[in-house]
Amino acid sequence: MLNGISRREARSVIALAVALILGNTTTSVAQQPATPPVTYPPQLIAALKRIQEAALASDYAYRQVAHLSNNIGPRLSGSPQGERAVSYVAAEMKRLGLEVQLEKVTVPHWVRGEETGALVEFSGMAPNTTQKIVLTALGGSVATPASGLTAEVVVVRTFDELQALGRKKVEGKLVLFNAIFDKQLAAQGFAGPAYGQAVAYRGGGPSAAGRLGAVGALVRSVGGAEYRLPHTGQTRYAAEVAKIPAAAITAEDADLIAHLAAEGTVRMHLVLTPQTLPDVDSYNVIADLKGSEHPEQVVIVSGHLDSWDLGTGAIDDGAGVAIAMQTAQLLKQLRLRPKRTIRIIAWASEENSLNGGRTYAANHKNDIANQYAAIESDLGAGHPAGIYVDGKPELVTLLGPLATVLQSSGAGVLSSVDDAGADISFLGAAGVPTFAPIQDSRTYFNYHHTAADTLDKIVPRELQENCAVVATLAYTLADLPQNLPR
Repeated sequence: MLNGISRREARSVIALAVALILGNTTTSVAQQPATPPVTYPPQLIAALKRIQEAALASDYAYRQVAHLSNNIGPRLSGSPQGERAVSYVAAEMKRLGLEVQLEKVTVPHWVRGEETGALVEFSGMAPNTTQKIVLTALGGSVATPASGLTAEVVVVRTFDELQALGRKKVEGKLVLFNAIFDKQLAAQGFAGPAYGQAVAYRGGGPSAAGRLGAVGALVRSVGGAEYRLPHTGQTRYAAEVAKIPAAAITAEDADLIAHLAAEGTVRMHLVLTPQTLPDVDSYNVIADLKGSEHPEQVVIVSGHLDSWDLGTGAIDDGAGVAIAMQTAQLLKQLRLRPKRTIRIIAWASEENSLNGGRTYAANHKNDIANQYAAIESDLGAGHPAGIYVDGKPELVTLLGPLATVLQSSGAGVLSSVDDAGADISFLGAAGVPTFAPIQDSRTYFNYHHTAADTLDKIVPRELQENCAVVATLAYTLADLPQNLPR
């Protein structure tokens, strides 16, 4: 997930809530009741049912995400694991018989170093003791001096509280942004908005503190699981402000510091030694299953191949890549060849630059008319309730027959959104219709960007359900007789 408030927020306004509100129905706020129903040719309906059944019976996607997360591991841009993942996905797509190319992408190369924190002064402390603070550097953070820095901590909950303190009370200090992730909002199905509210401090907090002369910034980890898990992610330094070291601390430690700061002075020793190395070359993996009638027109099915480095990137976003790979595998297995080309893309560097999606859109700006549609899965692997649709309202009506097929697996909802995915947003801005599965994200932010983003968080059956949604959607778009409205 990208820095600051992600484009993911627009579409993750909720798997469960949409399902509860709309039920297993093909209607949506964007769909007009008076619109004549759309029908698909019988052979297309039959193919969709075959794809759905095959997806729900296959463990291919699970085996792929298991290899990416367990065998290859964390895949931060510029890392050896990141490049190994490129080679693996390319080789697997070639093995399936797809036409594969590697599209060069320039990516950041930031390397995490030592990261420690300890409270060295606070009310009631026993002599010759400290209190350990569990933390992790934010992506892109600059380093402290090698020996660390020691400073008083001031605690704020909002940007307004920071401004109210003013430079006199902030200069030379560490600022802790203690913005609490709204777990109740997430539990009700609104995990995206809950994340968006809190992640603003991860993205903009360090520069806001730096403007007032702070020597470092701490951010309460953005997520719902309070198991002393620090949550990383990219920060955004403003160009006109000196960069200061920035770290996320666990929710428990944020509460600890806030409690102690209310009683008196709190001083902390912080050591962060990350390095920002020169940019390097990586690649979007692009694999084509050529269409039978309009091979020049492409339906993109995608996920991002990079991940943060604390966990193994299973839900963010090994699952999305595996779902895309499964789409190709299913169509090859069933010997189905749609009219248009289905293009599998494993995007480079979503987490800390979006350069994969940006590069692809730039390279195809003169061919945008042939970018027929784009799908991205980047919200884990929770049970899918249906499909997010970003484009003309008529698209919802056009997908009605597909939604009817997907009702049998509880995925019949169609919901219009303003943005269906971070990597495909550049195509969406150019007028390409974009889509994403509506995934249950109630617990997603408990794990993503943490050391707990590991394979065990994926439920195999729910991953299969996601594959059924994405593969049938891809085939529908690739085999429709008409062009999509733009």
